[in-house]
Amino acid sequence: MPLRDYGVLAARAVARVREGAAGTPHYQIHLTDDAGTAYRAAINVLSKEAPSELLFVVVEDFRHPLTDSLPAAGSGWTALASQPGGAALDYIRANLFDPATARPLPPDVPGEDNDLADLLDHYVQRAIGDPAAAVYVFGQRFGPEPDKPDKVFGFLPGNGVHDVHMNQGNSEEFRGDDGVWQDGGLLIRLPDGRWVAVFLAFQSQAWHTDDTTGHALDTAPPLPGSGEEPLRIVAALVNPPGPAPEAETVTLLNASPEPIVLDGWRLVDRDKTALPLPATTVAPGAVLVVSGNPAFQLGNRGGAITLLDPAGLKVHGVTYTADRARREGWTIVF
Repeated sequence: MPLRDYGVLAARAVARVREGAAGTPHYQIHLTDDAGTAYRAAINVLSKEAPSELLFVVVEDFRHPLTDSLPAAGSGWTALASQPGGAALDYIRANLFDPATARPLPPDVPGEDNDLADLLDHYVQRAIGDPAAAVYVFGQRFGPEPDKPDKVFGFLPGNGVHDVHMNQGNSEEFRGDDGVWQDGGLLIRLPDGRWVAVFLAFQSQAWHTDDTTGHALDTAPPLPGSGEEPLRIVAALVNPPGPAPEAETVTLLNASPEPIVLDGWRLVDRDKTALPLPATTVAPGAVLVVSGNPAFQLGNRGGAITLLDPAGLKVHGVTYTADRARREGWTIVF
């Protein structure tokens, strides 16, 4: 079954502990909210399954419409519905980052700037040193445990969040944790307003999963973002001139050397409303401008566009923020 209590913790970081590389180590963060409630974020830095090194992605200037749906800084724990259109994370469906940029790192080894704990330290220590930095931790809540002090930081009651990583496409041992729109992650809003995002996944997890269960699929098309996608989204006109309903469009490019027959292909918006592609063939190197319809929403307040093949598997995906959409008549180039 999916995670029991998925959500996001909005708090401020006050301390951290690195647990090294022995046993089942975590990177532990002590956080407090505006009401004075203490929490611990337990972030995995090593996998129980081979390969043991976790995959990481850091987006140092994270721009995504989900940040507009987050609770107020310092507001504590907020439960999230595992569905599109809000603040819930889904590494595959929300187009949060390019999966092909994920790289493995060891948990904690001698030297500087060469392991996952060092990478987390680079951002968490900055948040600890500046109370104006807001930290958001996505995952599954544990506690509160009224009679049990926290095992790392000693505060009472024990309370916090774990599973701060991808939570779908698991191997058989952890298949029961699979679900969609319930992935973990770490977001930090710096005092200058810039967002930093850290996303983590186990190498044993799959990047193509069932839209209902989150279980790994046997089919293995090219990894989204690998540069090997035959058809990809290159531009969108999300704020056409004139009154609504507007003539929104999405531009696709056939980057392959072969023609692509579009029967069964479709685009989906941030709310997962589908737009079937026209029954035509796109020649090698050619572009196709696809017109939207009133149900397919490319909102001016930010959105997401995902391209699915006839099997319903994600081939490519993009996002845009309200800032990029505000200029009427301008086409957004991805």
